[in-house]
Amino acid sequence: MAGVNGSWDSFALLLIDVQQDFMTQEMALAFPAYESNVTALLDLCRRENMDIVHLRASFQPDRSDWMAKYHFLGRIPCVDGTPGAALLDCAVEQPGETVIVKHSFDGFMNPCLQQYLDDRNKRYLLVAGLVTSVCVLLTAATAAQKGYLVAVVEDCCADKPEAHWHTLDRYPFIFDRTTPGQIVSSREQWLANLARIGER
Repeated sequence: MAGVNGSWDSFALLLIDVQQDFMTQEMALAFPAYESNVTALLDLCRRENMDIVHLRASFQPDRSDWMAKYHFLGRIPCVDGTPGAALLDCAVEQPGETVIVKHSFDGFMNPCLQQYLDDRNKRYLLVAGLVTSVCVLLTAATAAQKGYLVAVVEDCCADKPEAHWHTLDRYPFIFDRTTPGQIVSSREQWLANLARIGER
């Protein structure tokens, strides 16, 4: 991965699965500010000209791309053409923003994601979306193992509350934690961290 510069060029936001099937009523009640937080995050990243990648779950009704376990469960979220696959209003992409479809929990299972990031010399990933303990965690963990630095935007994620907070508290060796209000002030430290890695 390429060197660090003084802007947001080394950074990208991965916004994961902000779709109807993943935002349960329990989660909406537990995290009532979720959609406004995601709106604030996207507004910030767009204002700062940070790359935004929208990762979306999508599965065919004929089960041809379902993960194996779901064949036994008899159902899977985000089947194409169903209301559950639709986006929450806060997560609609703007022209020019990249959308990558995935048929898995981990966004990196689609090689297009790493290809996109590497082609643009991304080294630090902000990760947000649904749900914290599954697709957010597994995508963040793979990113860390592939050599990216990662920060989870904690108030732009949601899950069953216990699972949400457990995930955020349990894995400081995988990712840092941030909020939309902390991102700009954290940039210099994040760049310094990238520079330390580059000195090796």
